[in-house]
Amino acid sequence: MRGSGRGAASHATGPLPLPGGQANMTGARSSFGAPVGKGAAVGHRRFMFARPASARPRPDAIALWLMIVAFSVFLMVVVGGITRLTESGLSITRWEPISGMIPPLGEEAWRAQFDLYKASPQYEIQGHGMTLADFKAIFFWEYVHRLLGRLIGLAFALPLAWFAWRRAIPAGFGWKLGALFSLGALQGAIGWWMVASGLVDRPEVSHIRLAVHLLTALLILAGLIWVALDLKARARPPLLAIWALSLLFLQFLFGAYVAGLDAGYAFNTWPRMGEDWYPAGAEWLQPALRNFVDNPIMVQFVHRWLALPVAALAIWLGLRAWLGGLRMEAGALIGAICAQFLLGILTILSGVRLEIAVAHQGMAALLLAAMVTAAHRLGEKSA
Repeated sequence: MRGSGRGAASHATGPLPLPGGQANMTGARSSFGAPVGKGAAVGHRRFMFARPASARPRPDAIALWLMIVAFSVFLMVVVGGITRLTESGLSITRWEPISGMIPPLGEEAWRAQFDLYKASPQYEIQGHGMTLADFKAIFFWEYVHRLLGRLIGLAFALPLAWFAWRRAIPAGFGWKLGALFSLGALQGAIGWWMVASGLVDRPEVSHIRLAVHLLTALLILAGLIWVALDLKARARPPLLAIWALSLLFLQFLFGAYVAGLDAGYAFNTWPRMGEDWYPAGAEWLQPALRNFVDNPIMVQFVHRWLALPVAALAIWLGLRAWLGGLRMEAGALIGAICAQFLLGILTILSGVRLEIAVAHQGMAALLLAAMVTAAHRLGEKSA
């Protein structure tokens, strides 16, 4: 047909399509409806350099990575508790961030490490009669503790660099991840700052520096979980959650003081401390505020009874979550606070038995994770 011929001729002599549906003449339009020509060439270049689909923000992948790192931090807290309770923290007397990843290889290397330890105040006061085998036992836990810290640093830094290079970090989260990375780097320096306090003139690390080290680890743990949950849904924590978390961190502070001052060994009775609620003949330091930092008996007393308001707020928060339909989060929080309270009592009654005391420290980290999760989920409903 004649009309068909014109249409066929027009099609035959018309613009040839380019990849992506674009035509090779000015004024034509691509299959996306954009003009083709000089402007289209610029648009095509922009399309070529646009972020590929595989590099676009992937909140689920980043959230999973952060949760894995959070679990690693939990393990670090547990190993840190073992290191403290076995008095292994001063067995490595040098901070060697790179070469320290390799343990002593061969008898000569072990002897060299042991000689370094013999020059420390801890060995001079407490370590006489220690054999090389005894040294290897305490060296093991401190080595594992430091190695785990290095591995956590790599497990955070390398994926962070990858996500940043791929431009896969959602808007508003770059500074949060950068802050967590900086806090982790600072934690390594705090760890050595703590150890160094026991290598000068006393066989134990400063309980204040120990507290800073532990609280920083728990702050990193809380931050990792919160940011991971934020990637799925933004939240504004209710006031009750803020109070509960603040009081919980205060309890962590006194728990670190108890550990650093060996205050847990002072009394192995509960609820009374011996025959009294507070020992009448206990030494009282001046000024009075020092007793809440340096007095082992007062520190244990506060840690015992501060647990009650912490538990009350945690259960209240759990009930709020339950009534809000967050049954799993509520059950985890209430279960964690009950288990932690019981483990605290058992730690005292057992005379700070190693496995119970370590479980108490590990459960503290799990309690924090449960409280942060419940607080975030409640906050999602009010955000």
